[in-house]
Amino acid sequence: MEIGLVELSRLQFAATALFHFLFVPLTLGLSVVVAIIETVYVMTGRPVWRQMTRFWGTLLGINLAVGVATGITMEFQFGMNWSYYSHYVGDLFGAPLAIEGLMAFFLEATFVGLWFFGWDRLSPRAHLAVGWMVALGANFSALWILIANGWMQFPVGAEFNPVTMRMEMTSFYEVLFNPVAQAKFVHTVSAGYVTGSVFVLGISCWYLLRGRHVELARRSIAVAAAFGLASALSVVVLGDESGYDAGENQKMKMAAIEAMWETEPAPASFTLVGWPDQQARETRWAIRIPWVMGLIGTRSLTEQIPGIADLEREAEARVRRGIGAYDLLMQIQDQRQAGVDPALMARFREVGDDLGHALLLRAYVDDPREATEEQIRAAAADTVPTVWPIFWSFRIMVGLGFFFIAAMVYFFWRASFRRMSFPRWALRLGVVMIPAPWIAAELGWIVAEFGRQPWTVDGVLPTALSVSHLGVAEVALTLAVFCLLYTVLFIIEMGLMVKYVRKGPHEDVEETRAWMERHRRQLAAGSEVRP
Repeated sequence: MEIGLVELSRLQFAATALFHFLFVPLTLGLSVVVAIIETVYVMTGRPVWRQMTRFWGTLLGINLAVGVATGITMEFQFGMNWSYYSHYVGDLFGAPLAIEGLMAFFLEATFVGLWFFGWDRLSPRAHLAVGWMVALGANFSALWILIANGWMQFPVGAEFNPVTMRMEMTSFYEVLFNPVAQAKFVHTVSAGYVTGSVFVLGISCWYLLRGRHVELARRSIAVAAAFGLASALSVVVLGDESGYDAGENQKMKMAAIEAMWETEPAPASFTLVGWPDQQARETRWAIRIPWVMGLIGTRSLTEQIPGIADLEREAEARVRRGIGAYDLLMQIQDQRQAGVDPALMARFREVGDDLGHALLLRAYVDDPREATEEQIRAAAADTVPTVWPIFWSFRIMVGLGFFFIAAMVYFFWRASFRRMSFPRWALRLGVVMIPAPWIAAELGWIVAEFGRQPWTVDGVLPTALSVSHLGVAEVALTLAVFCLLYTVLFIIEMGLMVKYVRKGPHEDVEETRAWMERHRRQLAAGSEVRP
């Protein structure tokens, strides 16, 4: 298949987004872990907790610096590669991004500077407050980005203006409290918490295997296991909420996740494993678990989940109605200078929700009103995404989620009830599983974004119409430059991380001696000593 402008533009955005998302989960999780550790330091005053805070904070700073550099590029791509998308929905999509930049990004950046340079200038309690503000800023940043992305998945609080040919916001409240956006936010943030926990746990296991920084490593495992267990459990619970929202609002994505070619009697079964054959419209070698998919997608035993074939037929009907909407839109454009007939506008409002499906025909014909029956059926077939990547990405992601629960339960049990003693096989497992949360997070991104195709904004704007009018060579060149630049940044990131992990925490001998002297005096005086 020849790769065109749309495919290259999608590939470029996917490459930059997937790379940037390597840093986001760790920032979300590690910022909270560092704040928790510093809270213990302020409560106890023990130097080891200060050492832990500064060590893990250094790794957080490295991750933040590279993550910010990779994230800025993505926002420029909206105007560079997706200019028609920016024109079409910019009034609405730009609002969450602007708030993210003005409030969350600057809030986070300001407090990061205070945190790193304020150790000797702020009181312990003030410095702790700054640490929690860093974590809060990271979460605020994720909130507004996911509100914007959630609107692309489920466009509420907006309507298309046939005069200006743009989407316009009708309710900021609906955009803000979009159920898809809220479910994505809590699920993504919880996944980030798991990533930070596994990162801390894995590096601590590496230290214990080598007999280095034992006190720091054991305490870090205790914090990471407790926080990671709560986070892993919440990921599964909140993932169920995301599945329910997909079943309500993104039915084609839900059908693709299950590779459900035909509508099943309620409650639908869940395919544990199998191989989706899209050409034959069947899943080969399928092993199914009764009822599970129906409960996930509908939370009932009586409501059906529509299959791909039924949804495709529904899409074909919407394409046909959308052609009528497109015809009315062209009439409105003809009357725009002289004044639009209110009756014509009212007729458009009745069928305008189907306009996006008519725009799918632009991939085959310049004027959708001239589409043939074959082209209409082809446009309806385009609403079905490629199933196997979504099918397998979802199952590997879910499997990893349950693995994290099991691993965190084990480490939490050993840390809490076995005096922080860990067998060597468990320590090796902790090291080996460090990349696993990133794999799960990237697979989740694939399910969310690949499953939305062929839409940039679901049901509103096809991806094929969203791109800028650039040459294929221009996009290919920028893609190559981005890949080269991001590879260099990745090497720098990994080099710095490995350098500081090998170096280990800085042990302040004088502070430790001073604390031990205070400890000795308290014991001699018979006063209560904090643990």
